[in-house]
Amino acid sequence: MRSNEHLDRAVTCQVPLRWGDMDPYGHVNNVEVIRVLEEARIAAFGVPVGTGEQVLPARIPLFSVLPEGTQALIAEHRVKYLRPLEYRNVPVDVRVWVVSARAATLVLGFEILDSDDGAPVVRAQTQLALFVPATRTVLRITREQRELLEPYTAPSPF
Repeated sequence: MRSNEHLDRAVTCQVPLRWGDMDPYGHVNNVEVIRVLEEARIAAFGVPVGTGEQVLPARIPLFSVLPEGTQALIAEHRVKYLRPLEYRNVPVDVRVWVVSARAATLVLGFEILDSDDGAPVVRAQTQLALFVPATRTVLRITREQRELLEPYTAPSPF
């Protein structure tokens, strides 16, 4: 990682691990790591409108204010496993920040931290495209939305 700027700009979300997330090697399976990233993304940005009930407020209310039916589609994931994520029956802290928000693309950075010593065990980056199925078009990120995201913007984890 090029800088530690993300430490000041990221929001930290807690995501519970499930006992069933372990693989035969005794650590959280790589597929379940992607689920942890998804749960952190929803905790940080909110439940997309029309896809569930937003009971707890989002830390950065972006998804919940998009037009009804807008989908946040994954265009790309990049994941670097720094060391195994061991199962513990306590939530893991996941740092989430914005790498970039331009046109119709939102790029997010992530760090999953070990619940024992707080060290990063996974670094990841996800690129999202905001898509409106009714019109079969991408939704452009507005100036107001970029302004909302600016305080949480930091360099890529890679």
